[in-house]
Amino acid sequence: MFDLSRSIDLHKISTGQTNEEVIAGKTSGLIGMNESVTWRAKHFGIYQKLTSKITEYDRPNYFADQMVKGAFAEFKHEHHFAKSNGGTLMTDFFDYKSPFGILGKLADKLFLKKYMTELLTQRNRIVKEFAESDKWKEIVNE
Repeated sequence: MFDLSRSIDLHKISTGQTNEEVIAGKTSGLIGMNESVTWRAKHFGIYQKLTSKITEYDRPNYFADQMVKGAFAEFKHEHHFAKSNGGTLMTDFFDYKSPFGILGKLADKLFLKKYMTELLTQRNRIVKEFAESDKWKEIVNE
């Protein structure tokens, strides 16, 4: 689960609905400490660029990525992993601040929080699918 969650290749697969593609930084394989990736993706009909960097890393328990450039005022995405009932429990924390002050807060309440939750839920559903089948072998080969 830890390696699947930091796989650039699986990220591309799991975010197909936003047409995400890597345009700079780590372009494939497993991203690690102090490495960054720049994504180009279509959200709300608009192509956006977002660069995130792995800022914390404790294999196989935890890693965090933070936006260093992009549309949000700021964000940090934490990925926690723990053994549970013979498997792995993955817990994500996604802390962000919308841009544009009060307008951003309004957008967050009206649609952005729901959109981001659904995006991460879909991504984690794909990670789980790969982890619970032999599909993970296509992704993790390092």
